[in-house]
Amino acid sequence: MELHAIGIDLGKTVFHLVGLNRSGEVVVRKKFSRIQLLRFTANLHVDLIGMEACAGSHFLGKALREQSHEVRLIPAQYVKPFVKTNKSDYIDAEAIAEAVGRPTMRFVPVKTDEQLDMQSLHRVRERWIMRRTAVVNQIRGLLLERGITLRKGRCHLDAALPGILEDATTTLSGAVRFLLVELKLELAQLAMHLEQAEALIQKAAEESEACQRLDAIPGIGPLTATALIAAIGNGAAFKKGREFAAWVGLVPREHSTGGKQKLLGISKRGNPYLRKLFVQGARAVLQFREKQSSGLRTWLAATHIANTLQRRRCGAGQQAGPDGLGRARQGRGLSASDTGRRCSCLTAEKVMISCQVCWRTTRWHYGRTRRSQNPKPEEVFRDCVTKWDQSAAHSILARSFHSNKGRIHLRRPNRQSHFSLATRRRTIHSG
Repeated sequence: MELHAIGIDLGKTVFHLVGLNRSGEVVVRKKFSRIQLLRFTANLHVDLIGMEACAGSHFLGKALREQSHEVRLIPAQYVKPFVKTNKSDYIDAEAIAEAVGRPTMRFVPVKTDEQLDMQSLHRVRERWIMRRTAVVNQIRGLLLERGITLRKGRCHLDAALPGILEDATTTLSGAVRFLLVELKLELAQLAMHLEQAEALIQKAAEESEACQRLDAIPGIGPLTATALIAAIGNGAAFKKGREFAAWVGLVPREHSTGGKQKLLGISKRGNPYLRKLFVQGARAVLQFREKQSSGLRTWLAATHIANTLQRRRCGAGQQAGPDGLGRARQGRGLSASDTGRRCSCLTAEKVMISCQVCWRTTRWHYGRTRRSQNPKPEEVFRDCVTKWDQSAAHSILARSFHSNKGRIHLRRPNRQSHFSLATRRRTIHSG
């Protein structure tokens, strides 16, 4: 029997199979156990075999590949649109068979045994860390009920707990002391398990050439390197780095319509454990940016200043795009021309920063109250962080300031003006 595509709905002990011919018609509909399924596919001629990427799919995928079949794993969320009606195992298997033949479908690579072992080690280690945090919090709660408080941090609890247990003057009953001793032993056991897991991770990173190359990147150590290799293997599933960034969930979500692009916060899709490691590694690089190479140190310093100024100046409602350009929500009924409230200017160094001119203009033009007086003109243009001759926004402000005798009215630059988007790179005015 020759088939074009087979969809298998996986289960714990029962597997449902639906086969399609080249016309897309259902010609096979069967239910097997695991052993029966492998016997059925051993002498079967089929172009594609699809399964959902779930528990047990990698084992079955490797077993089918040993039978010289082309196996593809599909994320469950990509199978859902092909489900026609209701919910049953055969309907799900038919949807998988239809989805696996799509030319633009995205698939999950079948992991090797080494990848599965390393991924299991990381997951067990993460569970031990969560368990250790729970034990620490429980100890703090028991002591707080007896009027004993400790400083924040696990190191302070480890240092103070033996003294508390040995102190006979504390108001701790025998039962509470017994529980605290048991929790202390559990903490010691968890610490021993974590040391063993980290030793295994360190050994695996030293033996892997790919992990050694990743370890040379600032912010990536043995933990992140081994977790990354266990998740994506050699990275052949991604054509470029941007696809990997989107898979991890570090790019903005998009909700565009009517030809107008609208970018939201980061999507946070994909592997949350891997994304957490990347974020923590980036924070470590920023914290110790003085120890980095000269080029990276300069770029990090400029980025840190830009982000700091943008947080201080732009206020609530600011939202960053994928290229670092600010985009603020429209608020309080202001039109698009009332763009003096928040503005970000692109400097010659291509660093997006929040302009103090625009910030001071905001206070001047919109924040006037009876208690606060308008600043002087020299105060408005005094501490500008961008270059005057290379900033279109400052040209607008200067012309508006001098022509209106201190009353600044900002306008969105048009294409006919000499400071248009084509000649001045781009000036962002956020309403």
